[in-house]
Amino acid sequence: MKVQTEQRLDEQQDLAEVLSPELFQKIKAIQIRTQRLVSDAFAGEYESAFRGRGMEFEEVRAYQPGDDIRHINWPVTARMGSPYVKLHREERELTVMLVVDVSSSGAFGSGTKLKNEVAAEIAALLAYTAIKSNDRVGLIIFSDRIEHFIPPKKGRSHVWRVIRDILTFRASRRRTDLQGALDYMSKVLRRRVVAFVISDFMDEGYEDILRVSARRHDLTAVVVRDRREKELPRIGILELEDAETGETILVDTSDLDLAAGLRLLDRDDAEQRAHLFRSAGAGEVQVEADDPHYVDSLVRYFHARERRR
Repeated sequence: MKVQTEQRLDEQQDLAEVLSPELFQKIKAIQIRTQRLVSDAFAGEYESAFRGRGMEFEEVRAYQPGDDIRHINWPVTARMGSPYVKLHREERELTVMLVVDVSSSGAFGSGTKLKNEVAAEIAALLAYTAIKSNDRVGLIIFSDRIEHFIPPKKGRSHVWRVIRDILTFRASRRRTDLQGALDYMSKVLRRRVVAFVISDFMDEGYEDILRVSARRHDLTAVVVRDRREKELPRIGILELEDAETGETILVDTSDLDLAAGLRLLDRDDAEQRAHLFRSAGAGEVQVEADDPHYVDSLVRYFHARERRR
């Protein structure tokens, strides 16, 4: 317990040295809100859900009751005159790539946080968890262009840089280009990675490159949406603006047919995305930005992924 406490204090000291006091307090608040998740238990969930690249030989020892007979080392068994088995250790180290959408459609939220803020917090949580598991972490921030890239590395100072950049970055462009982001990831990362694409996925034309990326990498789509995108409050005439194009439209929110159509459109979009992710072999986590317990969605996804294994 003392060693763990000292390690946490060291990590907080490293963080305080790298970040401004305001940002340090913001990240500390994230950690407090997700204390149950950013723990050894949550790290265990993450490690169970995302395995290493394979197994490497560790040692040969005498057979013990309960050992898998398929692991018997027959040459050694013949020399020693009694059964011996080969033991292997999982090659655990992974490369985790966070692909974070900072386009203007994320600058919306009906709760206390915007979608972009929730996306940044999820990315920070994943980065912190990955580094606790001794994995390498990298970052791609995108809008309709690649805004920022940090190559994957290990170490606490590196992950605090990743977290700092995630939480403080301001996009130079308004629109979204998922195709460009996924294509860029495939070009700069030649080896297989665990990729989390964190976006509201309000874009078109990325289907083919997503399938290619999901074949090359272990890809999970973290879809961040807000309930007001599928259900408007009944407050009469409302002017809505497209955050990415600037186009505006007047709608009568008391129109029941309009409300039903909006729910139907949102449901169809969600079903099409889910079908795309399933057919591509990508995982999906759905997150509601106005849900204060949104991080629990990650836990449920980890559980489901582990059960499938």
